[in-house]
Amino acid sequence: MQERHTNRDKYFKEQIYTTEKYVIPFIRDVKDFGANTSILEIGCGEGGNLVPFLELGCEPLTGIDLSENKIENAKEYLSQYDEKGKSVRFLTDDIYLAGPEKLGVYDIILLRDVIEHIHDQEKFMGFMKGFMKSDAVVFFGFPNWFMPFGGHQQICKSKFLSKLPYFHLFPNWLYKSMLRWFGENETTIEALLEIKQTGINIERFERILKNQNYRIDKKRFYFINPNYEVKFGLKPKVIPSIIASIPWFRNFFITANYYVISKNS
Repeated sequence: MQERHTNRDKYFKEQIYTTEKYVIPFIRDVKDFGANTSILEIGCGEGGNLVPFLELGCEPLTGIDLSENKIENAKEYLSQYDEKGKSVRFLTDDIYLAGPEKLGVYDIILLRDVIEHIHDQEKFMGFMKGFMKSDAVVFFGFPNWFMPFGGHQQICKSKFLSKLPYFHLFPNWLYKSMLRWFGENETTIEALLEIKQTGINIERFERILKNQNYRIDKKRFYFINPNYEVKFGLKPKVIPSIIASIPWFRNFFITANYYVISKNS
């Protein structure tokens, strides 16, 4: 598991595969798009999620991320797509500081494996409306905090901890102690504790949507995350409806949530 967090080129290619095969068809069930469709990805990382949209002729394309290293990688990786790739705009910036004045408004906004890292998600969801055209949609893909690896413990250097499910749900003092016992450095521990603060579940996410006056256009809950196909060779599997219908309990078994939302009139 650790390799994909250090080999960013591998991660970039994984993003392309899953977005092309699963994310784009999911969005298209709600909103058709193609040339002249504007796309914004918040928390774009290396920009792999934008490549399938680039190949469909969507423009303009913008990616924003806090990590300067990831943005530099994105520019390098996208440059291989001739002039089209060079036309993608990448910014290292805080989304609140950039604002719609700098970034503009878009037809489709992407947040894939991002919302679970954002502090004050309710504030963010309200602010995000400023980047949306009147008929825009937003795609969210994220893991449940309560699922086996919802704490992102796969980034641990300890092979044992990186494969140990659910231990991120321990109380902070025990969780932190375990990380130290197994030799994790303070940077990793700090990152994992931050995820413990921001991790999100279905019920809280949908409550925020309601509070901020969004409409759910489509949602799907996966027992086997679509990204596991390219990572582990596992075929995606939707959670059985009987489990998906049980609030809170379902969060322990759903490894990925897919949503397309839009603004209520």
